[in-house]
Amino acid sequence: MSAKKFAFDSPEEAIAAIADRLKVVGGDDECPSCLGRVLAKPVTADRDSPAADVSAMDGYAIRLSDLRPGETIPVHGESVPGSPPPTMNAGSLVRIFTGAIVPAAADAVVKREDTEELENAIRFRDVALSTQVGENIRRAGENAKSGSTVLPAGVLVNAAHRATMVNFGCYQASVYSPVRVTVITTGDEVGVFADEAPQPWQLRNSNQVALTSLIEPNPWIAIQAVQHARDDRETLQQSLAAALDQSDAILMTGGVSMGDYDYVPEVVREVGGDVVFHGLPIRPGKPILGAATGDGKLILGLPGNPVSAAVGCRRFALPLLAKQSGQTEWCPPAMQVRLQAAGSKTLPLHWMRIVKMVADGVAEPVFSQGSGDLVSLGQSSGFVEVPVGESGEGPWRYYPW
Repeated sequence: MSAKKFAFDSPEEAIAAIADRLKVVGGDDECPSCLGRVLAKPVTADRDSPAADVSAMDGYAIRLSDLRPGETIPVHGESVPGSPPPTMNAGSLVRIFTGAIVPAAADAVVKREDTEELENAIRFRDVALSTQVGENIRRAGENAKSGSTVLPAGVLVNAAHRATMVNFGCYQASVYSPVRVTVITTGDEVGVFADEAPQPWQLRNSNQVALTSLIEPNPWIAIQAVQHARDDRETLQQSLAAALDQSDAILMTGGVSMGDYDYVPEVVREVGGDVVFHGLPIRPGKPILGAATGDGKLILGLPGNPVSAAVGCRRFALPLLAKQSGQTEWCPPAMQVRLQAAGSKTLPLHWMRIVKMVADGVAEPVFSQGSGDLVSLGQSSGFVEVPVGESGEGPWRYYPW
């Protein structure tokens, strides 16, 4: 397959093109356990944050009129977090702690270290005499006003989001349903041999395990079914059609090249898939096929070689499934690493080069015999993407398993 026949010049272009055709799954009911799920509706503030004017420092709540050099100012009362503030008497100060509510009559807070503390009184140091109105006070609603959006729809909820939600009384949220995925592996040579050793011409189904292991940790994905289809055109067509009826996305391995038994491209079209790309300038995984149905479902055909299948799932399937899940940041920037002992070899393709992390921000290539080398795959922690015609240490985008 020559470079001129590729529909897209890069993985980014191919992913963007097919993503435009995918439909976001529907919303779910209110979900109390929403960690790792995608918000279908925004979370709004049920009150101001902070809920009242609070002190940003340990110190003294003052009226500016009491800022007089050399004078002793009495301290009457204190304001502590978790309690209402005391009334502030004329001509006196209130000792205050960080996070405590500022008395209504106070104009500012003077830091404790800017005062000379006496028995039930203080004197201002010179540095305190320039205190301005509102200094060291965090105003009510400074973080968010009541009724404002604090988390938009499309957020993939993590621990920080959960903390924000609880702060505003949101103990459960409306989330999108998980993306229903069916994994279909193909090939007469592939089988499950749990209790017996395969013959030399047979292979254990590592692709099935690799793909499900990459997607299972994500609560926003639900594996609907896992199937294996033999190299029979009619059987494959029936399996794919049935899977589309109950799934939002189909991930397939094998049958996407140009061999006599590679039926996937034509079968995908027969079940209503519009092929967006078949073949991309990448190694491994050049024969990859991406299609979308008229109702916005994804069909991704990955090559059968195990390294190609794993790379394709990580680089293409996961972001596209994230798009279907409703995530607004479904294709975040990849982290960058430098490649140690990279060599000078270049490829006329985007090189998905398997590597192992050896230090913070540093990886080294894993020696591989090719895209069928499961030993090298197991020794890697992910892969870097080296652009067409480039070489060296990078930095390159890194995709961990």
